[in-house]
Amino acid sequence: MQNKHDSRDRNVSASLFFALSSRKLLNWVPDRPYLSAMWRAYFHQRLDWKNPRSFNEKIQWLKAKDHNPLYPTLVDKFAVRQFIENTIGDRYLIPLVGGPWNSFDEIDFDRLPRQFVLKCTHDSGGVVICRDKGALDLDAARQKIEKSLRRNYYWGGREWPYQNIPPRIIAEAYMADGSDDELRDYKFYMFGGTARCILVCTNRSAKSKMHMTFFSPDWKRLPFERQYANDPRELPKPERFEEMLLLAEQLSADLPFARIDLYETDHKVYFGEITLHPASGLGKFQPVEWDYRLGEWIDLHKYFPKEFE
Repeated sequence: MQNKHDSRDRNVSASLFFALSSRKLLNWVPDRPYLSAMWRAYFHQRLDWKNPRSFNEKIQWLKAKDHNPLYPTLVDKFAVRQFIENTIGDRYLIPLVGGPWNSFDEIDFDRLPRQFVLKCTHDSGGVVICRDKGALDLDAARQKIEKSLRRNYYWGGREWPYQNIPPRIIAEAYMADGSDDELRDYKFYMFGGTARCILVCTNRSAKSKMHMTFFSPDWKRLPFERQYANDPRELPKPERFEEMLLLAEQLSADLPFARIDLYETDHKVYFGEITLHPASGLGKFQPVEWDYRLGEWIDLHKYFPKEFE
């Protein structure tokens, strides 16, 4: 069993690595040795490049090896809209109410509706949710958006698809599904185009208390956690679950792994985003055996046979 000192040491090493990386002091390190060092800092283990086994290990391998030219489009929150329209139809897109803009100063808030969501298109986390424009803290919104615009998301976790995405801002319609004025996020973990598990994110408005609950495709709770605790409430299967499943299969076809995020509101399904490297391959599983269970579902030998000859 891991003792408190081991846990503290791991947290210190991960914090130190993050501090050096965030100050751009590690930008000179090539991707593969950087990822090896990051892995050791977070997990105190050697990253096995020749025989990766766990889900997190294989995500690191994919970051270094899988440079599909489609990926930058899939993770660009503005460019992906055309891909969605071409693949499953524009009826699944959350309406765009403004943008794209290159800077915060370009946003004409007078022309935006009372409720909206600002998103940076080139990163993860550059989001401002506005439920009432009259009460919006513009200074805080500016600070958050401008900080995101200055950041190249690639450098922190070496997620190659983000490296050359132009930093822009869009405004989407505000969406809620009636569950305590939140929008439940259904994240389909797709392995070779097949759903193996679905993550439901709830209580996202209070991130420190957010819940992440995994279900099997037949909607049974799975006995593990990743980063956040399970939601103790009953979480019914979405009304349009089968439609969601079909859409996730279409959007992830021919990809070794992708997470397809979907929403359901007003009896309709909407596309959220596509994520190729959840938590940058650093999200810890409890119990850890599930890291290896999910890892078994990523078939690197099928998609990259020459790498394992």
